Amino acid sequence: MKHKNILLAGVATLCAMAGAASACETTLRSSDTHPDGYPTVEAVRAMGEMVKERSGGRICIEVYPSSQLGEEKDAIEQTQFGVIDMIRASFGTFDTLIPETRIVSLPYLFRDVDHMHAVMDGEIGDGILESFAAHDLVGLAFYDAGARSFYNSQKPISSIEDMEGMKFRVIQSDVFVDMVDALGANATPMPYGEVYSSIQTGILDGAENNWPSYDTSGHYEVAKYFTLDEHLIVPEIVAMSKSTWDGLSAEDQEIIRQAAQDSVAVQRDLWAKAEAASRARVEEAGVEIVEGIDKQPFIDAMAPLYEKYVTTPEAKDLVQRIRDTE
Repeated sequence: MKHKNILLAGVATLCAMAGAASACETTLRSSDTHPDGYPTVEAVRAMGEMVKERSGGRICIEVYPSSQLGEEKDAIEQTQFGVIDMIRASFGTFDTLIPETRIVSLPYLFRDVDHMHAVMDGEIGDGILESFAAHDLVGLAFYDAGARSFYNSQKPISSIEDMEGMKFRVIQSDVFVDMVDALGANATPMPYGEVYSSIQTGILDGAENNWPSYDTSGHYEVAKYFTLDEHLIVPEIVAMSKSTWDGLSAEDQEIIRQAAQDSVAVQRDLWAKAEAASRARVEEAGVEIVEGIDKQPFIDAMAPLYEKYVTTPEAKDLVQRIRDTE
């Protein structure tokens, strides 16, 4: 009888689970390149919990981390076509698609992370979200990706003169290449997975990235000088396929939009904790951190990039409005 009761209890549990799954009238698939547990992945999951609760269980969001639905560029295209319902992606991936994202991705545009928040949380951010609509996407919210800084294996970098002739890995982006060249160093576009061995063998002197990436990649083991110059503070976005969006009622659209906005605080909290934990780990490992550098010479060196990439009156106006934001 005891075993029979256990069996019946198990069947009841399975039935309850099946009932809960079937209660979702709409299940939205969301793509992310980052691994399970990463702040962006967990924030979209938190958004999904809010959506499910506020819709009375009718709408669910399933998050697919680790590029399960494709690498970021391909996943964006699939979201545009409605094959994927939602995506969390870096602004850098949209550079050739949406002009506003290229402007926001320019070096030293934001003074610090607080400045970026002030811009993206306000009227300028709202306008950038709206710009996605012309590309079959609905912008919902902005997430953090921290600030990118330079690190290397050779010496502490405390001035722009220290950059002269050094070899740094960058992502395959014209903006990144031009940025490093403008600082007097040599840019080497290279896949992320080759960076560790290239620094180790001297093919590269260093690279640039945020604290969690510097930590989890192990780059701190071969490049023990980290200069906190914060040359790039690039937001990330949560966006939905316009075709999926158009299939929802106005009420459900508002539930999803508000949940996305509410998930921003969750993501920022998780990101701040991840940054702090990564910094603590690399400091304990003996990394030398250079802080408090004079950024103005670095900023001044970016003038040719702004001349090259900020060419239209609209782009120039956007840059000025961002700089004027307090």
